[in-house]
Amino acid sequence: MTESERSAGDWYGDARPEELVGPQRIAPGAGREPSHLAKFHAPEIVFGPGSLAELGHCVLRVGGRRPFLITDPGLIEAGWVDEALGHLRAAGLRPTVWHGVTPNPKDHEIADAFEHYAASGCDVVVGLGGGSCIDAAKGVAILSGNGGTILGYEGVDKVVHPIPPTVMVPSTSGTGADVSQFAVITDTAAHIKITIISRTLVPEISVIDPRLLTTMPEWLNAATGLDALTHAIEAFVSRAHNPLTDNHALHAVQLITGHLLGTQLRPREVSPRLAMAQGSLEAGMAFTNAILGATHAMSHQVGGLLDAPHGVVNGVLLPHVIRFNADVLPRRYQALATAAGLADEGAPSDVLAYALAEKVRELADAVGVPKTLSSLGVTEADVPQLARTTLKDACLATNPRDVDVADIEALFRAAL
Repeated sequence: MTESERSAGDWYGDARPEELVGPQRIAPGAGREPSHLAKFHAPEIVFGPGSLAELGHCVLRVGGRRPFLITDPGLIEAGWVDEALGHLRAAGLRPTVWHGVTPNPKDHEIADAFEHYAASGCDVVVGLGGGSCIDAAKGVAILSGNGGTILGYEGVDKVVHPIPPTVMVPSTSGTGADVSQFAVITDTAAHIKITIISRTLVPEISVIDPRLLTTMPEWLNAATGLDALTHAIEAFVSRAHNPLTDNHALHAVQLITGHLLGTQLRPREVSPRLAMAQGSLEAGMAFTNAILGATHAMSHQVGGLLDAPHGVVNGVLLPHVIRFNADVLPRRYQALATAAGLADEGAPSDVLAYALAEKVRELADAVGVPKTLSSLGVTEADVPQLARTTLKDACLATNPRDVDVADIEALFRAAL
């Protein structure tokens, strides 16, 4: 049995094939478990070196004439914004640029960006940059179609009215924001991150040009790569996984564990960059449909408290969460371990799960990510508050193992 067949078996359970096909056997919605249904959301994807040249045509295809391009100073300095503007203008479009995004986009930045958008007369929102720029672009689109303040949309399916078309151009190989139904925004008063989940946030088009990855700083390349790996692993073990997400998750693990270090050592080489761009994409498609787990729920809290790099926090936490989940539910980690290049040879699932946790930690070491949360500034005194806010994070709902506040506190302390 192949790994994909095994994971499909996990999803379909003991249902016999004749019970799953034929209108004469099962009426729509009757006699089957809800988990036997799956929806898979994905944007149109334009992928490959030089694909940024298609940006103007992409905006035209979604009906745009005056795109509002949200980016940050780093992308301007790297020259990608000028190139993007050239392609937009060559297509006869009149773009406006807003570049007031900082890492872990803040609630007041979204409000400021929306004010500029509303005054500009623009009709399409374009996000050019990492996850922060793309999440900011989603935030502007939410407010344009729904009003209010961005913090009011925390949770699942709170965005009830249509939003303007969105076109995203990722400049990192990790966040998956360009294909996801997630936006993560920092609540600056409460010092936490909020998660917004809505199908309306899946962009119309994602333009993935691996050339943009070559100008990432080394630390950002490491952080976003580990973020993508966390997406793939958490999606595969999620309570909401299904065969449509499993194959993407497993292939993403294979690509990322095989090529992330190569992008650090040989940043201008094409092959590792292409592999990481695809790995990030597939991990993004997996997690936006299967959701995530405890690693992300905890990481959001640390990021909100300390404004720490999200992928770095994931790299610290993920091995601890793998071991925690595998102590009760090790079997799903077996396929992940194999995808990560760990020899199977009939080893028990729990042994392979622990080996996977160690593999993640070794990769994090190799790309220069700290081992502990304390090195990022988290203290013992922070743990109770971090644990309480973690329990409110939407990502925790799909963690494969039930958790309570004591479990979360123990995980944070293990990672200190």
